[in-house]
Amino acid sequence: MLVDSHCHLDFPDFDEELDAVIARAGDAGVDWMLTICTHVTRFDRVLALADRYDNVFCTVGIHPHEAAAEPEVTAEHLIRMAERHPKVVGFGETGLDYFYEHSPRERQQASFRAHIGAARESGLPVIVHTRDADVDTVRILQDEYAKGAFSGLIHCFSSGRTVAEGALDLGLYISLSGIVTFKQAEDLRHTVRDLPLDRILVETDAPYLAPVPRRGKRNEPAYTAHTAACVAGIMGMDQTAFARATTDNFFRLFAKAREARGLVTEETP
Repeated sequence: MLVDSHCHLDFPDFDEELDAVIARAGDAGVDWMLTICTHVTRFDRVLALADRYDNVFCTVGIHPHEAAAEPEVTAEHLIRMAERHPKVVGFGETGLDYFYEHSPRERQQASFRAHIGAARESGLPVIVHTRDADVDTVRILQDEYAKGAFSGLIHCFSSGRTVAEGALDLGLYISLSGIVTFKQAEDLRHTVRDLPLDRILVETDAPYLAPVPRRGKRNEPAYTAHTAACVAGIMGMDQTAFARATTDNFFRLFAKAREARGLVTEETP
């Protein structure tokens, strides 16, 4: 059993064959998926998709690329949206992207802090995107944690030890994507070897970043299995044990997903 802890099933890439994508995930041993919101203005579509499939959860949030184009949100606004449905299990993705800078840094930072505030006040985790913004990402996480504890994860981790150690020191989790399988990612693999097993999740970030041996193709949740196999190998673990550990980690972090999973199990004949 595996969980794809970060994918974008509402993206047009999947419109023509979403049922088949979900079915292939199950065939590959990926039993649960978390589809991530990037625009609050499209949240209803994300929520409807999660509601359609028993094994799909979702989040609510604004990607840093969209921080300027989307409406400004408060922590209270995000919390109200998350309370609408048991399948809404976290906030994001949010964070900082200084590589593309599609939104001004100040807007990205303000949005990031609002999402963290929602996580702190609600108890639901925050999903953090960071690219070329290591110093500010760690600084904001530390600043906000000083105001009160919150849970969350660094998604699609590809940064160095500074971000990993800063996140782990705050009790956050690290989610690994297909990047860890890439030939040029040896530095990342060295960092991964030192991560504590009880803080690791796996993801696709589908439709992006397909892992080896699917690199260059459209990514999809079924390919979580390739990333999980790679990371299990890096850590010298049996693949079944690794899958069990990362699934347990997901449902420990996303406690609301654990509750929703229980409801689905109870209702299934």
